[in-house]
Order: sequence, then structure tokens, then C-alpha cells
Amino acid sequence: MNVKFNGRTVEIEEQNVSLYDFLLSKQFELGRLVVELNFEIAPREKWRDIILKDNDTIEVLRFVGGG
Repeated sequence: MNVKFNGRTVEIEEQNVSLYDFLLSKQFELGRLVVELNFEIAPREKWRDIILKDNDTIEVLRFVGGG
């Protein structure tokens, strides 16, 4: 299955991969993310329940501190 992740096509070999597991596989610090799935914000409490499908579009925004 292929998904578009932050503008790039990524192949996922496993089936039934949750959004949560996908984000973990990309080694994100999950506490500081906003995730858009197919142009809608994916609620954090649903990440484990959302199963990715072929051609899904995922955009990840990270919050960083600075001064």
C-alpha cells in the first residue's frame, strides 16, 4: 500500500497499520504533533483506531519551542 506522507509517496508493506503505529515507525515525539489525514485534522484520541488505507494523505506538523 502507498500513502502520501508530507508530500512524498511512502510504501507500507504491512496491512492494517494504524496511524499511531505509522507515526511511531517514523520516530516522532507524539506529544507535540498535529496530524492531518486526507485534509482533515485527525483527533489524537483516534490515532490508534484509524487504519491507514491505500492513497491516504498524511501531513504532520511539529511544534517546536524557541526564543
